[in-house]
Amino acid sequence: MNPPVRVLYLAGSGRSGSTLVTTVLGQYDGVFAAGELRYLWQRGELENRPCGCGRPLRDCPLWREVRRDLPTDRAAAIAAGLRGRLRMRGLPALLRRHRRGRRPVPAHPDDAALTDLYAAVARHTGARVVVDSSKLPPYGALLGALPGIELRVLHLVRDPRATAFSWRRRRGLDGDTDPELMSRPPVWKAALLWLVWNTVTVRLWGGGAPESYLRVRYEDLTADPEATLRRIAGFAGVDADSGPFTGPATVRLVPTHSVAGNPSRHRTGPVPITADVQWRRDLSRWSYALVTGLTAPGLRRFGYPWRRGVPAPARPAGQPVEVWQSASAGQEEG
Repeated sequence: MNPPVRVLYLAGSGRSGSTLVTTVLGQYDGVFAAGELRYLWQRGELENRPCGCGRPLRDCPLWREVRRDLPTDRAAAIAAGLRGRLRMRGLPALLRRHRRGRRPVPAHPDDAALTDLYAAVARHTGARVVVDSSKLPPYGALLGALPGIELRVLHLVRDPRATAFSWRRRRGLDGDTDPELMSRPPVWKAALLWLVWNTVTVRLWGGGAPESYLRVRYEDLTADPEATLRRIAGFAGVDADSGPFTGPATVRLVPTHSVAGNPSRHRTGPVPITADVQWRRDLSRWSYALVTGLTAPGLRRFGYPWRRGVPAPARPAGQPVEVWQSASAGQEEG
């Protein structure tokens, strides 16, 4: 009997650093940076969009081998089925099933294809850990119920004002020359998505065992990249000394074979890890106030100030999240 495939699932809201974390982790021994695998069937198989290595996915030698083990002739049906099963309107029922100890996302015949996907990726890459940055909590809940998968959830959180600003940037889906743009939701929608996805992530996994759930803030990652990535690597169960750091905040990246994600997944060579804080200067006062009001319940939970210009208090490396949250509560602005 084959051992289960360990999947490090990056959950939470978009624009929170998941592409950066996935790409860096993909440089560690025994780790495969798969990218947003829930999009394999649509963007990879049907649209043949670029792999992280730069080739169209169906022309990538690695994915050519993986695809031989998959029902690629059913890609359109599988992609449509996932869209239907993971809709936001299904969240209340998903959470009710979770509270009752039932499978959050009901079983479906396509689950066999998903199980085969992760098994094939592990088999053809030899990876001990597959990093999936799909982020969507319902998809993570679906994966956690599949046979042969050992799920560990890395919950990435970023200041909602920063994510709302980032979503409004005009970016090609796979780089500046791509005429198809990434989604650009208005700030109110980006704020609500941030609140919903992060809240659902906590509801599904936040009360679990420390070995199955870890929460990391983008702000702490960029403040101390090497220490934070070592912590994440340890949580994933890989050798933290095998990383790509050439300095405390610089990594040397080689191409990955990630599916979908931010176009920054194509970056290679020496890359500095720095905080993107343009939003502090350029996000309008109206947008700041709107996002702050809509996400107020999550700001306190995750340690973010309400007042503009006040940085989020840093969490000391190695300090448990719950202890840090309790200690930092008094530093937040009301």
